[in-house]
Amino acid sequence: MSESIRLLLADDQALVRGAMAALLGTEADLEIVAEVDRGDLVLDQVRETPVDVALLDVEMPGLDGIAVVEQLAIHAPDVKALIVTTFGRPGYLRRALDAGAAGFVVKDTPADELADAVRRVHAGLRVVDPNLATESLIEGMNPLSDRERAALRHALDGAPVAEIASALNLSAGTVRNYLSSGVAKTQARSSVEAAVIARDRGWL
Repeated sequence: MSESIRLLLADDQALVRGAMAALLGTEADLEIVAEVDRGDLVLDQVRETPVDVALLDVEMPGLDGIAVVEQLAIHAPDVKALIVTTFGRPGYLRRALDAGAAGFVVKDTPADELADAVRRVHAGLRVVDPNLATESLIEGMNPLSDRERAALRHALDGAPVAEIASALNLSAGTVRNYLSSGVAKTQARSSVEAAVIARDRGWL
């Protein structure tokens, strides 16, 4: 009999983590070897415990799932990353795949399909939710630059221009330019609205 596929579950919601563990744990060839509730704990955990596939939420404290994917790609390239999230946004999909994720599915994926996604990712295949893939093609690429994204992330929290400038070590005028271009690219009426639109599309 072949060895089980060793899984790490990373999700800040204990109920969701428990449900996934219960569902996947019934599969004879899958074994839950670690669970964490913060993104910044994943890398240390995979260094301590042999893991084949890491199932990651996007929005977690400490470090978001896409940043975790980037960490794993650099420091633990043998660990395959599968994003399993409530936030099925096309922008997240593109960013996750660009970061090195092997798969991206939503949390309401049926248990048998999720288990199959784990197996396929482990086998070296890429697995993407088909509806999200279609939406991603329709919406196109993320039009925001890194600086525009950074400025809009602060604007999303309601930070004034002076505070954003201080946080990013930029002049107030430069920040205004980034916010204005972000507004134009999202066709919003204000920087806050632009930030909300960008967030909802998974661009931030």
